[in-house]
Amino acid sequence: MADHTTSTIALRGCRIRLMRGGTGSPLLVLHGASGAQWLPFMQKLSETFDVIAPEYPGFGESDTPDWLDTVHDLAYFHLDLMQELKLDDVHLVGLSLGGWIAAELAVRSTARLASLTLAGAAGIALPGVEQMDPFLRTDEQRLRDFFHDQSKADDIVARALRPELEDISLKNRTTVARLTWQPRGHDPHLIKWLHRIDVPTLLIWGDHDRMFPKALGRAYQQHIPGAKLVVVPECGHVPQIEKPDVFVAELEAFLGARRKAA
Repeated sequence: MADHTTSTIALRGCRIRLMRGGTGSPLLVLHGASGAQWLPFMQKLSETFDVIAPEYPGFGESDTPDWLDTVHDLAYFHLDLMQELKLDDVHLVGLSLGGWIAAELAVRSTARLASLTLAGAAGIALPGVEQMDPFLRTDEQRLRDFFHDQSKADDIVARALRPELEDISLKNRTTVARLTWQPRGHDPHLIKWLHRIDVPTLLIWGDHDRMFPKALGRAYQQHIPGAKLVVVPECGHVPQIEKPDVFVAELEAFLGARRKAA
């Protein structure tokens, strides 16, 4: 399987970086707060799907437009992106912050979606459910908070905390603060509209997620009609990185069942 390609596209007065690899049905991956990377799970999925991974406005090498103020702006931007790329029957996969964006997108329109998958998604909050606040942690602590198995965190810390990446990391953190600072990491109105999501939905959560605990996954399940929740044992906030084989197997099984049903 050939590796992905990287290009730059302009949309709504903003240039963004776009990674893409594979062939088949479109699978659009919305990244988390740490930014856009082509990860091993994406490479595996590209054996079956046309995997498309945009880097949001305000992140990494993408522009920071004047109109970027809220997560809602990114939801509308990605609706426009699907239109620009002429994508239909899209399998939308949102990771953490990307899960919040994906949920906000889906309550607005599922016209171009075939399915929705949220993994450790931000976006909602529950009374009495404690969450780790990433803004109160050092860079290393925040990265380690993502993992249940700290031996797997060691490699991520070594690769992410390199001096040459400091400017990009600061840009990403600044944008995340702009979008999620208050109220912290959620939209109090989102949960009211989750019933509007009318495509098959998979929820994947780590059993030991301290950023967005599995109780939030259960809440998403309760409010999205017919949603399926998979809790991955011995796993933290990033099942797509900590347990990539499990993540890919669950996603492919879910999407395979959808294709058979269709």
